[in-house]
Amino acid sequence: MSDSLVIIPTYNERENITRMVDTVFGLSQPFHLLVVDDGSPDGTAAVVRELQLRYPDRLHLLERAGKLGLGTAYLDGFRWGLKRAENYRYFFEMDADFSHTPADLIRLRAACHDGPADVAVGSRYTKGGSVKNWPLDRIILSYGASVFTRVVTGMPVKDPTAGFMCYTRPVLERMNFDEIRFIGYAFQIEMKYTAREMGFTIVEVPIVFTDRIAGNSKMHKSIIKEAVFGVLSLRFR
Repeated sequence: MSDSLVIIPTYNERENITRMVDTVFGLSQPFHLLVVDDGSPDGTAAVVRELQLRYPDRLHLLERAGKLGLGTAYLDGFRWGLKRAENYRYFFEMDADFSHTPADLIRLRAACHDGPADVAVGSRYTKGGSVKNWPLDRIILSYGASVFTRVVTGMPVKDPTAGFMCYTRPVLERMNFDEIRFIGYAFQIEMKYTAREMGFTIVEVPIVFTDRIAGNSKMHKSIIKEAVFGVLSLRFR
């Protein structure tokens, strides 16, 4: 049995998924892992199905028809996990490309299990956090988006766009997922904002974020546009 479910959305992550699964299951904490695959043309789901033979009770797969968005992948993953008999207490968001260090899952869990956090954020911009292998223009864009979000929403989270997260079960049980509107990077902001507005405690855990070394980035202009206008709509909703 495990009290912790790691949710990893995938689209064309065949190059990374085997190493990621093996790494997560090699950690001292017995995490379970749910891969939410959006019909990857490169056969990511087929690789996961093969890995399930090795990890039949710990590795799960949710297949969806086509690219439906990062936010909906996590929401579907949360719904899946909340209904399971395991009664998971901690739900994690993590990328498949090793930009998030799997060992940091243990630190995020500790912030919720041993500390005061209802939501733990793997933060690049809090003290002790950093970014590696990003070009200067992307660092400026990301950090600028964080400052913009904090100013507009008043949310005291230094890395509001972070996608390496731990949510405790009560947070997700109280949220109305049907009211979460955004599907791209604005989704990450909206989830944190919603949790804070409901009175939950958010704690930032410093991490080192490393740019992917395999596969292709999913960042594009429409995601950035959604994030900018999404923040404004949150403030005046």
